[in-house]
Amino acid sequence: MSATSPAAVAEKGLQSGEISAMIKNGFLSPTYSPPPSTTTTPSSPKPSTLFEMISKEDSLSRPPPPSPLPLPVSGNAHRLRSLISRLTAEVTSACGPGDVNLSITSREGLSISIKAHRRVLIDRSRFFEEKLSGSGIGAWVTVSIFDCDDVEVYLEVLAMMYCHDLKKRLIGEEVSRVLEFLKVCLAITFDAGVNSCLDFLEAAPWSEDEAGTIVSVLRSFHLQDRETLVLQRIYMEPTNSMRTDDVLLRLLSGVLQAKNEKARQEMKSLLAALIGDNIEQFDVSSNTLYDLCRKCLSSLRLCLSDAKNCDERQRDRGVLMGEIARAADNMLWLVEILISRKMADNFVTLWADQKELASTHSKTPPRYRFGISSITARLCVALGHGQVLVSGDVKHSLLQTWLEPLYEDYFWLRRTDRAFNHKMVEDGLSETILTLSMAQQEAILLRWFDLFLNKGDDCPNIQKALKVWWQRAFIKQHVVNNEEQSQLQITVSSFPR
Repeated sequence: MSATSPAAVAEKGLQSGEISAMIKNGFLSPTYSPPPSTTTTPSSPKPSTLFEMISKEDSLSRPPPPSPLPLPVSGNAHRLRSLISRLTAEVTSACGPGDVNLSITSREGLSISIKAHRRVLIDRSRFFEEKLSGSGIGAWVTVSIFDCDDVEVYLEVLAMMYCHDLKKRLIGEEVSRVLEFLKVCLAITFDAGVNSCLDFLEAAPWSEDEAGTIVSVLRSFHLQDRETLVLQRIYMEPTNSMRTDDVLLRLLSGVLQAKNEKARQEMKSLLAALIGDNIEQFDVSSNTLYDLCRKCLSSLRLCLSDAKNCDERQRDRGVLMGEIARAADNMLWLVEILISRKMADNFVTLWADQKELASTHSKTPPRYRFGISSITARLCVALGHGQVLVSGDVKHSLLQTWLEPLYEDYFWLRRTDRAFNHKMVEDGLSETILTLSMAQQEAILLRWFDLFLNKGDDCPNIQKALKVWWQRAFIKQHVVNNEEQSQLQITVSSFPR
């Protein structure tokens, strides 16, 4: 084999365009550095340690590159020096002295150099295989990477190229760090590194914030099948996903049938928050909720029927009281969900039609039944505050069916239900009554007047409604006079053109 000078090898590479392509891609410096000459010439002392090579660029570069910044005296610089020492030891131990000088420069101008091996780079990276396979065996090559985001990441990826167990090496790394490794592995087509990073992301736990970053990074690289495999924990295949109503029905039904009271209350709060927090995106069928409401109504009818015929001397009356209270609480919970979803208008009609249930209610001892009146109270608050909009006839039917039971249970609601806000209920009831016709207001308020005189605070205090009705009826009378109503007149005139 004829001897060829380093300058001739460099000239041949430049003429072939291979090195120019690498320079264009930012992986080769403009200088093809020859190995140290064997000719004895006066020169500066040869660097004896790796640290003396830090920040040292090829002195023959044309045009001269910006002067590299020295490593600052900081914790990061100490960590970087430790990484370089460790990596140099690993590389030398695995493959002996290197034949490629790898120079990495950050955007801030920080530059480091480390010896690598042409054989390893070619075997592990298709990019380096394409760029370095044409260079002569034994030729000294400087590979330069400019404007990198993080010098440490590039060094870590280089170390991964010398590692035989990448899975073990990545254990304990942060998800964000592995994403940085993945970017570099993809840039240099280090396939084993790419697959190991994806395997890590598939297996490691993520936070919700990390999940958003992972989705963004993976989609930017269009990894297709591997992307789908990694993201399967947050994306469901449309053909395999359960309908929203099916999932919701299962969860709600589970809560309604729960045996453990503490767990039932916790799951009630959780599901109500999940549905409420995503009210615009979470599509819930009203049919699903109303099917559950009808099941609760059937349970209430059965429980009240048992309570009506219950022998006070029986030992199981406490169990029966608990069943009625749980059924009423379940119904109230569904009503809250319907109100939050703006779907409760049909429930007002459904509740107003429960004449038979209201009749059974009046024949049941108050200690068993009073929780049912909390449903009526909640509807009055929603109607009075405009959270539910129904016609006057529906509201009047509701009060005809359930107002008397509410009066009868008010004592028990105020003294036994800690969540009962009597001020809010009284205000909502007053506003609901005032939306009825004047004749209906009069009948309801005069009936209430008699009850309140006999029961006092054991009856809702709706004096506000009485005052407003009195003003409307006798002080500020609004009389419609058809003759005084202005008539809109429209005249159509035609003009010749």
